[in-house]
Amino acid sequence: MGNVLPLIIQLVSGAVGGNVAGGLMKQFSLGTLGNSIAGILGGGIGGQLLGLLGIATGSGGMDIGSIVGSIASGGVGGGVLMAIVGVIKNAMKKQ
Repeated sequence: MGNVLPLIIQLVSGAVGGNVAGGLMKQFSLGTLGNSIAGILGGGIGGQLLGLLGIATGSGGMDIGSIVGSIASGGVGGGVLMAIVGVIKNAMKKQ
């Protein structure tokens, strides 16, 4: 149960990151729902990958470093995955 809170934080911040990235890069936006879904997936994946690499502080605790690390890794992962999916969608649309 100790690893659930950081994962929830990563998923929520991933959704936020996906929507922020969609707002900043309107040409790649997937719409609010699409940005949120891509962001949630990216937040979870990105948070886990950065945790495995030792970049994010995902000790599972409630300390401020762990929370900030989960928010940052989830938000970045969500934004990156939303942008990647948006680029692929636009490339497929042009064909």
